[in-house]
Amino acid sequence: MTGTDFCRAVFLVLAMAGPGAAHVIWLRSDAARRMGWPVDGGLTLRGRRIFGANKRLAGFVVLPPAAGLSFWILAGLWAMLPGALPAMIWPLSGLQYCLLGLACGFAFLLAELPNSFVKRQFDVAPGAAPRASVFRVFSTVLDRFDSVIGCLIVAGLFVPVSLATWAWVLALGTGQHALFSFAMFRLGLKERAL
Repeated sequence: MTGTDFCRAVFLVLAMAGPGAAHVIWLRSDAARRMGWPVDGGLTLRGRRIFGANKRLAGFVVLPPAAGLSFWILAGLWAMLPGALPAMIWPLSGLQYCLLGLACGFAFLLAELPNSFVKRQFDVAPGAAPRASVFRVFSTVLDRFDSVIGCLIVAGLFVPVSLATWAWVLALGTGQHALFSFAMFRLGLKERAL
């Protein structure tokens, strides 16, 4: 594990923090509610919704572009840090950081869909916790890691992301994701805090 691994992890977590906050605020807005079209288009499988009512296209309006902007701005600020710190993230142009952020923003949202699909097929209501304790624990853990893992997979398609960076991002990013989930709960956007 190197300082570069840690710096890259901190960069990824910080770069997704602002877009995550913007996403929470956006979903609370009247404009987002008016754009409440479901990602699954209302389609069903075995008489159950594919993803459910909580997965709406409105979620894709703010988070990906905000992530693109955030990556670009943070990379510019990071370049102004003293010493060797600027060299510890990837040598990309501003546009490349913007595209990386955009891809990570989409990945963050898309990675939540498989868990939603499984929960709908087991009759778990959108935003609710499964009743069976083993499934509840598995689902809660997956809720904390799915988006972070999605971002890491997509980031790894474009830039080197070491196992140590994965470990740091999973440790730091899942905590951040839990805070956003709690914020969404407090704002009435989710039925449960965890």
